[in-house]
Amino acid sequence: MKHTHLTLKSGLATALLASLAACGGGGGGGSGGFFLPPATGSTAPAAGTDTTAGSGNTDTGATLAKLDGVVATGAAFAGATVTVTDQTGATVCTTPTNADGTFSCTLPATTKAPLVIRATRDDQSLYSTTASAASGITNVTPLTTIVVAQLSPDGNPASLAGAIQTQPDLVTATTIQTQVTELVAALKPLLDALGQGALDVMSGAFTADGTGADKVLDSISVSVLPNGTSANIEVTVKTVPTADGAPPVSIVFNTSAPTPPLPTTAADLTASLATDFPTPTAVAALFQRLTACYALPLTTRVNGSGVIDDNTNATGTASNIAAPACKTLFVNDDPATFFSNGFPVGRDNNNNGSFAGIFRSGATGVVFDRGNVEYARSSAGEYVLSYRSTDRFGGIDNDTIIARNVDGVLKLTGNNYAYRVTLRPYSEDRERINSPAFSSFNTGYNISIDNKLLNSNPVFSKVEVTTPFDALPLTYYPDGNLSFLSISRNGLPGAANLQSTSIVRLAGAFQNPATQGPVSAKETGIYYVQPEYTEAQISEIPNQSVWSVKFFHVNTAIQPIVQTYRTISRAQTLNEIRQLKIAQLTDAQRAEMVAGSSATGRFTFGQASQADPNLIDFSSEGNLDAWTVPLGALAPTSLSAQGSAPPISNVAGARFNDGTSVLSTARKGIIYCARQGQNDLHCDPAVPSQYANGTSVDLFDLWARSSRQVEISKKVVTRALP
Repeated sequence: MKHTHLTLKSGLATALLASLAACGGGGGGGSGGFFLPPATGSTAPAAGTDTTAGSGNTDTGATLAKLDGVVATGAAFAGATVTVTDQTGATVCTTPTNADGTFSCTLPATTKAPLVIRATRDDQSLYSTTASAASGITNVTPLTTIVVAQLSPDGNPASLAGAIQTQPDLVTATTIQTQVTELVAALKPLLDALGQGALDVMSGAFTADGTGADKVLDSISVSVLPNGTSANIEVTVKTVPTADGAPPVSIVFNTSAPTPPLPTTAADLTASLATDFPTPTAVAALFQRLTACYALPLTTRVNGSGVIDDNTNATGTASNIAAPACKTLFVNDDPATFFSNGFPVGRDNNNNGSFAGIFRSGATGVVFDRGNVEYARSSAGEYVLSYRSTDRFGGIDNDTIIARNVDGVLKLTGNNYAYRVTLRPYSEDRERINSPAFSSFNTGYNISIDNKLLNSNPVFSKVEVTTPFDALPLTYYPDGNLSFLSISRNGLPGAANLQSTSIVRLAGAFQNPATQGPVSAKETGIYYVQPEYTEAQISEIPNQSVWSVKFFHVNTAIQPIVQTYRTISRAQTLNEIRQLKIAQLTDAQRAEMVAGSSATGRFTFGQASQADPNLIDFSSEGNLDAWTVPLGALAPTSLSAQGSAPPISNVAGARFNDGTSVLSTARKGIIYCARQGQNDLHCDPAVPSQYANGTSVDLFDLWARSSRQVEISKKVVTRALP
């Protein structure tokens, strides 16, 4: 690794926030179930102001038109930037939304209809349109975004503002009403069940408070995913499932085809909609209470062992949580009632435990917001909520959590599962720096199952995963020193059958159009379903797909355990991934990595020492940035590496993976060695945080998680393909 410019360093300043270990239920992310890359926009002015293009300081004496509306996904879309573009392409207003999602724009006299309205917040955008430049109401919601997608020539709502410059007839009162009528007809069973048969999708007055028209938005999850020529759309109704494995009520369609009706009746929906569905106010209150807990000094939050002052991490159990503001977050005001993914509330010396952050000094000051109900669980009154967390260093993450509605107040409860599994859609930009013709885009699901150990030996003999798209289960096994279980290519154990990955890829495509053939024929070391899925087949997978995971134990006296998971997003199609902006290596980093790895296809460590430590320093020459984040891309929050332990008798060592969290503002990072049990040989025996002599690294991963809980991976592979 020396002189390759994955240079070596002895230390690393890292943020101290650990994400909550309290998520579960297989879901997560996204206010209102929306995931659209934000279009380029202006920086928002101060709240409560609006900026109008072309109006200057001249008072013409004319009465100017005023555009008002609400931006909401059920919950108010607070803190978003609203941009209004007229038919000429001019930006005629830029203004922030208020805390209740409302906005108001005074339009300059030169404004020319039709107008397109975009509301952008982080990685999410909502759209609307109006055929008039006169005063009035135009709301911006997931439903209006569907209308805009249908009106846009390529199905991308972000394209309509440009399209109307040459085709203003795309947006007229008639074309808007045609699309609204089709959408309302498709949703009629739901609207009737909620008493909203007369819903005015585009311009009806409402408040984002869970009543009236807002109750419709609260009751659905919507996704609009452009693919370059059209958009794939899904509307899912948030019914209470009769069992954890019950399929959702949804419609899936494309902008190039008619909108199908919901496959249900108003009577059935009336019976299956939750009667205690949390209001936006109750959801916001939960995350305000979480923020209040984490705002307290560490020595006020807990009284566990190890607390010396407010800057030292503590260890302890649920009984050590002392602050009422923290205790009352949980069911029965008792943290001991919470159990998720094999862990109760607490923190041990390895940072294991649900809500370990309550015991950590670096988590002080975390702010939780953007809460949204994603779906109901089959357990009475339990809901999976998505949220955003922001630490005091500026690190941002998206995750999910389960809460129970107790007389209108949301209380935290775990999934009560024995083992930790994360199951998310996976979008990959896989760059082969020494074989650039074979760089590819890939799509699938990351089924990450912890390789749980007991006395340094695996607990599981195998794990079977039943998917919503394949009749045969996927089989996972412990694999060397990897912290996760690996998928088997044929269901059988043994190194020759394991693929050293947790990811099941549905399809892949080479990024270079001149490179022909299937990616799976070249990438034989990773797992693809056979035959690979088509774009149409992927688009038909429901967002809320249901999976079951069955654990078989080495100790056969322990009966197999089954855990069920529900996603909130599907895997993206390859053309949808092509529309994404994704973090990339800097030119300098790429050149240095090619120079250091092209001969062998890997970086290999020499002898470890304190003066020249064996660490993975992912930065370019002069401690400069290793990666860049394009406008509209998710910033990586994790940097990881994979490689092999030192060879023994010319036999390749076991595969391993190590990683570190990085701030969303970071553009470089350092990875320390971490042993996976006593039989793990990839770390130096004398200094375990360093890599052992002969350990090699051949894969690096810049990873981010969207508000829709879609994993976005920028892989950098150094091994060349023939």
